This record gives sequence, structure tokens and C-alpha cells, in this order.
Amino acid sequence: MKALQYRSIGRPPEVVTVPDPEPGPGQVLLKVSAAGVCHSDIAVMSRPAESFPYALPLTLGHEGAGTVAALGAGVTGLALGEPVAVYGPWGCGMCGKCAQGKENYCLRAAELGIFPPGLGAPGAIAEYLVVDDPRHLVPLGDLDPVASVPLTDAGLTPYHAIKRSLPKLVPGSTAVVIGSGGLGHVAIQLLRALTAARVIALDVSEEKLELARRVGAHETVLSDAGAVDKVRALTGGLGAEAVFDFVGAPPTTATAAAVAAIEADVSLVGIGGGTLPVGFGSPPFEVSVTAPYWGSRSELIEVLDLAREGFVEVHVETYGLDDAPLAYERLHAGKVNGRAVILPNG
Repeated sequence: MKALQYRSIGRPPEVVTVPDPEPGPGQVLLKVSAAGVCHSDIAVMSRPAESFPYALPLTLGHEGAGTVAALGAGVTGLALGEPVAVYGPWGCGMCGKCAQGKENYCLRAAELGIFPPGLGAPGAIAEYLVVDDPRHLVPLGDLDPVASVPLTDAGLTPYHAIKRSLPKLVPGSTAVVIGSGGLGHVAIQLLRALTAARVIALDVSEEKLELARRVGAHETVLSDAGAVDKVRALTGGLGAEAVFDFVGAPPTTATAAAVAAIEADVSLVGIGGGTLPVGFGSPPFEVSVTAPYWGSRSELIEVLDLAREGFVEVHVETYGLDDAPLAYERLHAGKVNGRAVILPNG
């Protein structure tokens, strides 16, 4: 089969031919319908050899959806041809966090060498994907796999962050979304569907701000030197009750702190290398700062239910498998508006 692999440190990913995989006992083989392209992959491929965490070659893609092609010994409850989405943050299934469905926070994954697909294990940007356990599959039903596959990360991750802050996002409150691209434009829709908060979106690109307005942002602000003052003015000088930074670079984490209100939640979701020092009076009193990671299995089910009811829709650009390297080039250059999706069997 064909697969997109990162094969050498510092080199772009390549489309290669690899042996067709077969499911072992307890595993499921999927024929991949769609696979998402994520900034996390670029962050991984940017790491130097001395700190690269995975074995090479690595088949990329941690957002996957497909149809059941074969069942390993002992697997029940799935039908051949059934459309499913892949829950990406695989855990041990046995620890206290996994027992709650929070495999994104598995206590033993590192110890046991368990990796997500595309982030250590073979990923979804391939014609076929082996899923380690049927519990990591969620039925898609009548959802379009191409439109839905980004929800396994670009939907699940902001949903997990927003859900924690729902008690603060009451009528009259404000939520700030920094970065209105792949995750951010989904976050705006989730905030509109789940809360009565006014949503202010920030980005450096007018094209991304136009997308933010189209999916429901009440206000958009160009993320420049005057952004903090503009947000403060829009909030009557008080700041926002919740700030979601989907970039996570040093300039944006500083902006996140500067636009937060007293007792606000600041969620640093992006992995741009920024940090936010917390001390008495800075950021404002009783601000909570978190760095969430992905989401739980039950939250993925909830996100897909929101999509099924029409509350959230991902703006996607599609590419064939042979053009997958181009999708990463465009993403790295900031030219993807929304989410890039690869169609390995399209």
C-alpha cells in the first residue's frame, strides 16, 4: 500500500510503498477514507535527531476515519464495511485515567511504549491503518468521514478545553480565541453552540479572520501590537472570562495573559513553545492557566454528536495521497484555511 512517511530527520515526508498491514489478535484493520493534517506533525518533524521521540520511518496522521476492512482474532461488535472514526490518544485501558475514558492522560502509556497513530505508531495517512483495540473506534453513522475526520483532534481538543470553562462562560461573558485556523475556527463554533459568551477571534491573517466571522465570531481583531488594547476596549477594560490560545507561541501566550479578566481561565492549547509565568497579580488575580491535551473518548462521541446535529462544521481542503507532502508544505507556510484532509483511497 501507499503511505506518507517521515523517513529522515530534517527531510520532508515522502509517499512510499510499504507492505499491507494485517490485524493481529484484538486489532482492527481500517481502509482509510480520510486523514487529517495537523501542526503537531510539523512540530514533531522539526525536532532535532537528539530529541526525536519516535522510531523512523514513521507513517504520519493522527486524525483518521475509515471503514472496517478486517477483524483480528477475538474482535466482536464491529461489522465489515462499518464507517468509524479513530480515537487517537491510545492508552493502556487499565489505569485510573483510562477507566474514566481519559486515555489522553493515561498514566502508563510512556512506561508501556504505547503511542498514538502517527505519533509513534503507524498513522492514518496510508491506504490502510491497524487500530490496536476496537475501543478506539467511534461509529460515524451517516457523518461524512472527510468533513468529520478533523473532529478527532481539531474538534476534540478545543471541545475538551472549552468544556472545562463552561461555568464561566455565562451570559454577558467574553471568550477570546487566539488563532482562528484549524482548531480555532472549530472552537468558535463550539463556543457559539455551547455558551452565551461573546466570542472575539484574533489572527494575523485577514483570510483567517474572515473564516472566523463566517463561523460565528462576534468580533475579530488583527493580532498585532494593538490587539490587547482592542480586546480590552471591547470588554470595557475588564478582559475575557476565558482565553483559548491555539497558537501557543511566546507572543500569543503574552497576549492571552494580557487580555484575561480577574478569575479567568487561560487555556494554552497550541504547541508553539510559549509559556506563561504565574505569580501574585500577574496574570490578574485568580487566573487559572492550563495546558490541556486532546480529550477523552466520551468527549469525542459528544463532538461527533454536535456535528451530527449541525452545530459544528470543519472547513476542509482535500488532497490525494500523492499530494500529501504539498498539504504539509501549505500548512507550514500558513496557507491552509481551516483543515487539510488527505484522501488515501480517493
